[in-house]
Amino acid sequence: MKKIILLPLVILVLQGCMIVRPGQIGYIQRNGKLLPKPSLGGSRWFNPFTSKTVKINTRTVELYNELTVPSKEGLSVKAEISLLYHIDKESARDIYIRFGINYEEVVILSNLRATTREICAKYEAKELYATERNKIEKAIYDHLVEQLTQYGFVIDVVLLRDIFMPEQLTRAIQNKLEAEQSALTMDFVIQKQRKEAERLLIEADAIKKSQTIINEALTQNALQYRYIDMLKVLGNSNNSKLIFIDKNSPLQLNTDLLPSGVK
Repeated sequence: MKKIILLPLVILVLQGCMIVRPGQIGYIQRNGKLLPKPSLGGSRWFNPFTSKTVKINTRTVELYNELTVPSKEGLSVKAEISLLYHIDKESARDIYIRFGINYEEVVILSNLRATTREICAKYEAKELYATERNKIEKAIYDHLVEQLTQYGFVIDVVLLRDIFMPEQLTRAIQNKLEAEQSALTMDFVIQKQRKEAERLLIEADAIKKSQTIINEALTQNALQYRYIDMLKVLGNSNNSKLIFIDKNSPLQLNTDLLPSGVK
C-alpha cells in the first residue's frame, strides 16, 4: 500500500521539476502567462497543475533546405542551402511570445526561402552554378541579417552548398566555360608571343647599333695595327709556322727562335 501511495507522489514531484541543460533557456508559463524570470541552467520547481515549461534552444543551429529557385533567364534550378543561426538569450522570451515555439518554421525558414529565390533571380544559371556563389551567399546573408536581427535572431553564416540543373544545361554551361577558358589561354599565348617579338626587335636593334660602332672604329690604320699585332703574337709562338705576308708589310720576328745561320 505504501508503494502504491508513494509512486504517484514521485511521479508528481518529477512532473513539477524543470531541468534546463546547457545551450537552453527555460521559462515557466503559469495560468497562460509567461513568467519574466528565465532559468539558464539546472533545475527549477513549478506547479504542474497550473504551470507548464517552455525551453528554447540558444545553441547555433544548422537549418538545411532544398528548394527550387528561378534564374535570371527564367530557368528553374534546384539549390541546397544551409543557414547557421542562433537566438540571442536576451530576446528568447520576446521570440516565444511573438512567434511561438515553432519560430523556426514561422520566421526563419520562410525568410530563407523567400530571400534565396529573390537573390537567385538576379543571376544567370551559369553564375549560380560556377562563378558568383560567394556574392550570392553574401547577398542572402545581408538580407537575412536586415530582416531577422530586429527580432533577436543572430545569423552566423549562409552556405550555398550545391546547385543542380538539367544535364543538358549543365553540359552547355561547362562547354561555354571551357571555351571561355581556352580563349583566355589563347590571349595569353598571343600576348606572350608579342612580347617575345618585341624582345627580338630590341635585341636586333642593339646588335645593329653595336656593329655600326665597330665598323666606324675599324679604320685602315686600326686594321693595319691589329694585323701587325697578330703577326707579333704568331712570331713569338714556339710552334712551327709558315707565314706569308705582303712585301709592303713590316714584320719583326724573334731572331732567337730562328735556326742557326738563318737571318
